[in-house]
Amino acid sequence: MSIIPIDDIDRELIRTLQADGRTSYSQLGRVVGLSDAACRQRVMRLLDDGVLDIVAVTDPVKLGLGYQAMLGINVSGDTRKVAIDIGLLDDAVYVVMATGRFDLLVEVVSRDGDAFVDVSNTIRTMDEVQSVEVMSYLGITKQTYDWGVG
Repeated sequence: MSIIPIDDIDRELIRTLQADGRTSYSQLGRVVGLSDAACRQRVMRLLDDGVLDIVAVTDPVKLGLGYQAMLGINVSGDTRKVAIDIGLLDDAVYVVMATGRFDLLVEVVSRDGDAFVDVSNTIRTMDEVQSVEVMSYLGITKQTYDWGVG
């Protein structure tokens, strides 16, 4: 993975879009002092380079996905392969290879406890999975997406 160079204008565009991903190119232009077309080109470059994704963030509970947990997983073989396999599961929404106590951290969002048991059992029975520790969410106090632009 290579680092994509960004300048202060790119950072301000990102900051503005993190606050409101629906900000128009003309509004962005006023913020950074560029034309609509120049802002569009910069935003498209950031999107194409994978620096930026513009998405709608949802509240899983309000969508009927009432069970959320973080799984700490240890594997006996190829951590990358297991991470990819788990990433193919619909309920696995975040998969991270880690150091320390666990090889993988996996966030799971399921409609209910029964659906969570199904996905948990699928993960537990994967060939190279040694152990799974479940940390159920009681509530989310903070969740932000405004990091990375200093």
